[in-house]
Amino acid sequence: MITTLCILPLVGAVCCYLAGLRSPGAARAVALGFAVATLVVAIVAAVRFDKAGRGFQETVDVDWIQRIGVHWSLGLDGMALLLVLLTAVLVPIVMLSAWRGHGHGWFAWALALESFGLIVFCATDVFLFYVFFEATLIPAYFMIGGWGALPAKAGKRAGAALKFLMYQLGGGLVLLGGVIGLYAVQDGSPSYLFTDLQHVDISTVAGRWIFVAFFIGFAVKAPLFPFHTWLADTTESATPQTSVLLVCVLDKIGTFGMLRYCLGLLPEASQWATPVVVTLCLISIVYGAFLAIGQDDILRLIGLTSLSHFGFIALGIFVLTSAGRSEQGASGAILYMVNHGVATAAMFLVAGSLIQRRGTASIRGIRGVEQSAPVLAGLLLVAGLATAGLPGLSQFVSEILVLIGAFDYHWWVGGVAVTGIVLAAIYVLWLYQRTMTGPPGPALTEPVGARRRAEIMDLTRVEVAIVAPLMVALVLFGFYPAPLLDLANPVVQHLGDTGWFSYQALGGQ
Repeated sequence: MITTLCILPLVGAVCCYLAGLRSPGAARAVALGFAVATLVVAIVAAVRFDKAGRGFQETVDVDWIQRIGVHWSLGLDGMALLLVLLTAVLVPIVMLSAWRGHGHGWFAWALALESFGLIVFCATDVFLFYVFFEATLIPAYFMIGGWGALPAKAGKRAGAALKFLMYQLGGGLVLLGGVIGLYAVQDGSPSYLFTDLQHVDISTVAGRWIFVAFFIGFAVKAPLFPFHTWLADTTESATPQTSVLLVCVLDKIGTFGMLRYCLGLLPEASQWATPVVVTLCLISIVYGAFLAIGQDDILRLIGLTSLSHFGFIALGIFVLTSAGRSEQGASGAILYMVNHGVATAAMFLVAGSLIQRRGTASIRGIRGVEQSAPVLAGLLLVAGLATAGLPGLSQFVSEILVLIGAFDYHWWVGGVAVTGIVLAAIYVLWLYQRTMTGPPGPALTEPVGARRRAEIMDLTRVEVAIVAPLMVALVLFGFYPAPLLDLANPVVQHLGDTGWFSYQALGGQ
């Protein structure tokens, strides 16, 4: 089943492309059909998943490159399952949102990106993980460069796509050094299986060098300060639907890798690097929020909020170096990956509808929208408040758990992290105030024909239906996060077998 789950979207990408040669409309229908089928398979896998079990389930292990110990090895634990479900849910939603204005090629690339992302989350072989970690860049590059949010910014797309690719390739090459290092430290028959590598005796010096290589590759992908500068240009130039797949799915690979491979395979090096990593996380939280406050472009603003949020996620992961409540920080980080994906996807899609109507992403060029489009304004506010951690919405639970771990690690770390929540309220409410409240701007009141009237239409029933599942999830998991935590907690506890906590139990020896 798990191989079917991962390969089905790739088959769909080929079918979509071939169908598009004859009928673009049929190609979109084919793409949506394969995306929905993938979602169904993911739901079946979730139903079959044993929440009380430990380790990987639904495993597949086939020799691939025997000489260097590489396997086609896939499996699901709670963290992987959550990210698989997030990916499988978001893809059909963004396809429906992109139904008009995106060519059939975009739909084919979206399915390819989904397939590669699912393989990355399910991979239990480090070499297999790396291959598809890099493969995700191919569809992402063409989606950024080929389709944009506004025709006026068409000239920036090529530059943004190239900048994205160069940063990601650079991080991937550094990560490759770590992958090669894992081979070099093994005696006898090499293996890249995650479960085998957990039992390899890695020297302190080698482990630290491998950690640095892994962390840089993941920090570029996530992104974290100072590897973040590709983020704002990408979200400004790409379509909102593309940004959803990049920020809400692809970037999660970075934080996923930090928890799975940095802490899971290199506990001593993780503890050694934690003071520096925590500092980078705090800078990301505060600096990202300040950058978001200063933006005039809505899409850049939403993109830069993720710099702050990924700082929270990484902080929750690395405060595992302290005892006691630090487990809650790591569980909160896994929960944060899911909730951030839902809330940020909602913000991108609603903001995309606004930009489509107004013809501009400039905050200064938009005001008074709530008078003519109250539903649009209300949904943007709910999604924005979720990203700001409003109690009762899903991201609040994640942030509280991360902050518990941060304060347990050190009081001043928690104190600095809390400022990120305050700053988030500022950029969300200020965005809403500048764009939604007040008297309508000239562009909203000038009677210049049907095209101008269409620009100020509220969201249609179809548009509301597309984002409705995300809004329901924001409220549902805000009041009842137990289903997500039931999957996240065993992953953190399982580190006690061979990973971080077993290292602590031995006194860090």
